[in-house]
Amino acid sequence: QMQLVESGGGLVQAGGSLRLSCAASGRTFSSYAMGWFRRAPGKEREFVSGISWSGDNTNYANSVKDRFTISRDNAKNTVYLQMNSLKPEDTAVYYCAASRRLYELERGNNLVAWGQGTLVTVSS
Repeated sequence: QMQLVESGGGLVQAGGSLRLSCAASGRTFSSYAMGWFRRAPGKEREFVSGISWSGDNTNYANSVKDRFTISRDNAKNTVYLQMNSLKPEDTAVYYCAASRRLYELERGNNLVAWGQGTLVTVSS
């Protein structure tokens, strides 16, 4: 079993920045693609960003491209999401997830771990 613990959420004004972290334990972190999803109030879960096990490949939802950056540190078993130029529509609970393959992660398939979530609130 892999356990994921997110941190870094909070309240920020529009245009501001936050960095989310997700610390993993229990399985070989470097063997898994990692990513972030979010769920806004009253909306479906949405894929935000993913990164391959090596860090060589990343992908982003169109809504966050050029504003968010995903990265990982396999030595620290941690994946990050740097969020810049935040907008009120980015308000959501952000979840960290793991999967064997990046393309599966993006589709929300075969997720082997899911965090408890961290709340991001962007005020206008």
